[in-house]
Amino acid sequence: MTTLTSEQKNVVLDEIILERRTHRRFNEEMPSDDRVCEIIRAGLHAPFAGAAVAGEKDYFRRFFVIRKNSETMNSLKPLLFGEVVRMASDLDRAVEKSEHLRTQAIGFIARLAMIKKMGSVPGVGTAPFFIVIAEKKGFPPVEQESLAHCLENMWLKATALGLGFQLVSVTAQMADNDEFCQILGLQSGTWGFMGCAIGYPVEKLSASVRPAVSDVTTWLR
Repeated sequence: MTTLTSEQKNVVLDEIILERRTHRRFNEEMPSDDRVCEIIRAGLHAPFAGAAVAGEKDYFRRFFVIRKNSETMNSLKPLLFGEVVRMASDLDRAVEKSEHLRTQAIGFIARLAMIKKMGSVPGVGTAPFFIVIAEKKGFPPVEQESLAHCLENMWLKATALGLGFQLVSVTAQMADNDEFCQILGLQSGTWGFMGCAIGYPVEKLSASVRPAVSDVTTWLR
């Protein structure tokens, strides 16, 4: 049991929340397996949609840890990049028919174009570890909401351990990719996915800046 008071815990938690940032540059040092397991353990303790997966015999959340330069990483990298290329192509065709969509999606279009130019998905092979988190699909379909809780816990834990963390959101698009699912040993279409990259960051980023609570909060009576 911790000896910290409630106020001390509150101060520490506030510091971790403010320090939580997206890191996109990692050094070559490999975090220990124990550190990675600590981060996964934090994800296991995240909230989940219990009603949606009621009656499942097997545990509904899975974690897959892929090391940089491993055989599995070399197999996954082209699959994830191929999905980005497909998304970009589909979006290009869609915006040709809708000027409103082009305006709305301009930031995402630029992001996809940048990844295509790089030739690989940031975080996949650029960090010591790429972790895929799988959540069993249920009803109602809220697996992505559950995964968001899980990733937030993992992100905060990584921050507390001094590790950098980057979401790899294209992982969510791989749920129906037969080859990707086969590598993980999961049935295609039955799990929701999200991914993250973890490693020691190249640089320390400043604390996040957000508007004052009073600027974005309305007290209703």
